[in-house]
Amino acid sequence: MTTTKYKRVLLKLSGEAFSGKAEYGIDPLTLTMIANQVKQVTEMGVEVGIVVGGGNIWRGAEAEREGMDRVTADYAGMLATVINALALQDTLERDGVATRVQSAINIQQVAEPYIRRRAIRHLEKGRVVIFAGGTGNPYMTTDTASALRAIEIEAEVLLMTKNNVDGIYSADPSKDRTAKKFDRLTHLEALNMRLEVMDATALSLCLENQLPIIVFDLLAPRSIERAIMGEPIGTLVSSGTEDG
Repeated sequence: MTTTKYKRVLLKLSGEAFSGKAEYGIDPLTLTMIANQVKQVTEMGVEVGIVVGGGNIWRGAEAEREGMDRVTADYAGMLATVINALALQDTLERDGVATRVQSAINIQQVAEPYIRRRAIRHLEKGRVVIFAGGTGNPYMTTDTASALRAIEIEAEVLLMTKNNVDGIYSADPSKDRTAKKFDRLTHLEALNMRLEVMDATALSLCLENQLPIIVFDLLAPRSIERAIMGEPIGTLVSSGTEDG
């Protein structure tokens, strides 16, 4: 079994990651690529929890701008994450990876309820656990769910994947050619500089619990494996008192 830097990780996949090059929906080829990477690291002995977003199916902020009630829009978004979780579970299991979906909203016909001790037991048995439904509360993003679940399952690192962006920049690199990429930051620096790592609530949770974050491009070759091996990939956000 290959030696890895991290033994238990929380992987955050945005909803947009599921759609590949399309604007909406689920792209089977992209899903297979993600599943292959997850399988690779589980075979290395790494315990993997995954939080999925739902932006490829439902964008609550857009619905709210059109006049929809914010709470209703957020609950619809939680259901979108369940769809993505089930699609990813199916792809993983067809690839031979034992997987469980746990949902923060009650939907027992298709997913277990989120129970922390059960989730940890699944991880200890080598199963991938996909956390759906965000935190189960409106006004909370799946970034916040990622930070919360990572802390609850005692993950050693939060892996934040991006699409075609290889880390954290001082500005949007697709719009500003002078944008500077950061190789390392502290949580406090990321908060003070208002960088688009994740929402402030999620980042504050990571700061308070000294949870390191690695932000990297999901589409880069072997990206998840390289992050788990401790290779310099993307941007490391840490408390500054450890090397992440």
